[in-house]
Amino acid sequence: MAEIAFYKDSFIAIDAEVVPIQERAHQFGDGVYEVIRVYNGKPFYLEAHLERLENSAAAIQLSLPYTLDEIADICHEAVARSAIDEAEIYLQISRGIHSRQHHFPEPTSPVLALTVKEARLVSFKKRMEGFRVLTTEDDRWKNCYIKSLNLLPNVLAKQKAKEFGCDEAIYHENDTVKEGSSSNIFVVKKGLLFTYPPLKGILHGVTRKIVLNLAGELDIETKEEPFSLDFLYEADEVFLSSTSLEIMPVKQVDNQLLPTERPITAKLQEHFQKLK
Repeated sequence: MAEIAFYKDSFIAIDAEVVPIQERAHQFGDGVYEVIRVYNGKPFYLEAHLERLENSAAAIQLSLPYTLDEIADICHEAVARSAIDEAEIYLQISRGIHSRQHHFPEPTSPVLALTVKEARLVSFKKRMEGFRVLTTEDDRWKNCYIKSLNLLPNVLAKQKAKEFGCDEAIYHENDTVKEGSSSNIFVVKKGLLFTYPPLKGILHGVTRKIVLNLAGELDIETKEEPFSLDFLYEADEVFLSSTSLEIMPVKQVDNQLLPTERPITAKLQEHFQKLK
């Protein structure tokens, strides 16, 4: 097994020094990205991730250097070359290499960069106990549905959570809970499942959509609507969803401990595992 990378038009060593100083991803964060989980050597929900990649690129007027089918083929070949069965694919599209200027360069020359690495795994103990999360005011731009490379606010929120001994930061805006710094958030209250609606202010998570589909199949009533911090504190169950976390229960929000019985979370986790 060997971690591997792809840059521009060829496969390279994972530690190869290839990003030019005038790469716009490097200087401006001018690009979009995706993270795709690989289970048993197979990329999970690859089509949905690439569709979101295409939508993110279109939202910032960025053309793709390859068709989606070609990107899918590169992903499959990268996984095969790595021979890592439990992996994560990271891929990004940038606007390319040009002399530094803020407006779009002409002609454009978008670049694909990709890595395949060992999956980041959460321990069984942590998954059973659940995460501690810290709430923080949302100070990001208003187009978080675009999975852009500009993640400094998320980095700072995650660091703040770490300094307080927490696993994730949860954004709220004027008391309305939105999402995590790298996850979506769900609340269970009186048997109903709540999550923030898919507006521009949050990432439309692939795993979030899987959870909603599973909830429908399991006859769990779902409400995609805003809810308050107090509603979060008083929840019967809380869990996060993301590509790397899958479905992760939450045991504590700020100083508020949550119930340890999580029947709906457990049911969704069980059925998620069957999709792999």
